[in-house]
Amino acid sequence: MQLGASIPVADIGIGPAVLRDYAQAAEGLGYGHLVAPDHVLGVNPAADHGGRRVGTTANAYHDPFVLFGFLAGCTQRIGFAAGVLILAQRQAVLVAKQAASLDVLCGGRFRLGVGVGWNEVEFVGLNENFKNRGRRSEEQVRVMQALWAEPHTNFTGDFHRIEDAGINPRPASGRVPIWFGGHAEATFRRAAQYGDGFMPLAYPAGDAALAAFEKLRGLARQAGRNPAEIGIEVWTSPGIGTDEDWRREIAFWKKAGVTHVTAHTTYVSGHHKRIAGHSAAEHLAAITRYRTAVADLL
Repeated sequence: MQLGASIPVADIGIGPAVLRDYAQAAEGLGYGHLVAPDHVLGVNPAADHGGRRVGTTANAYHDPFVLFGFLAGCTQRIGFAAGVLILAQRQAVLVAKQAASLDVLCGGRFRLGVGVGWNEVEFVGLNENFKNRGRRSEEQVRVMQALWAEPHTNFTGDFHRIEDAGINPRPASGRVPIWFGGHAEATFRRAAQYGDGFMPLAYPAGDAALAAFEKLRGLARQAGRNPAEIGIEVWTSPGIGTDEDWRREIAFWKKAGVTHVTAHTTYVSGHHKRIAGHSAAEHLAAITRYRTAVADLL
């Protein structure tokens, strides 16, 4: 089981020195991967949004391809994962090109996490259709996998057409790992059919998580795939609990077949809590303590 950490850009700052130092420190601690999110556009946080859930410019988000391209040159072993790229607000062929270039430049250390998104303002600003984003993103994955696999491809779908064209460079393996994030029924099906991994974050350690994993494995078998070929990632919270709590949780996830765990220091949900501090030193202290507590269980 691989343990990774989040990159708390919104807390520690956007400059190259602090991000380089944080990535190198995480690598030195033995972390296997770093996760960063994706948002392109945010609205004015001071405006009245009528109670609607909107993404704002209050927090900084680096473009994942630019961020990981920079960090790849500052590190040697640690992997990178988009958690998650909002695929449907981007052009599939361009994402395929960016991901392939990053894969080549970082030596295959990149996983492309994808999601359908929720912040409609981004789709409007990027001139993409928010209403059909689920169906379109499924076809986008197929387009990208075709472009990575062969020098030239022919593809005709509902939203894309490629006629004997390709990208160069392509990933050396012919594939960039695609991990699906989300919890909708369609997301389970897409992960089982096309994914290299699945990132379900809604479930704490318990029966609901086990049922979700079994659903994924059943759908994979229906799709003619070996469920063991599909990784599962969960996020844990160094901001809550004790060393023993973390060890019990890690032991549960390992027994459940989870392949990747991300110690996320800023994610907040019903069962996740961010750390109290905001400085780079406080985030590093949190992931240092967390890994020390669970390292022998990985």
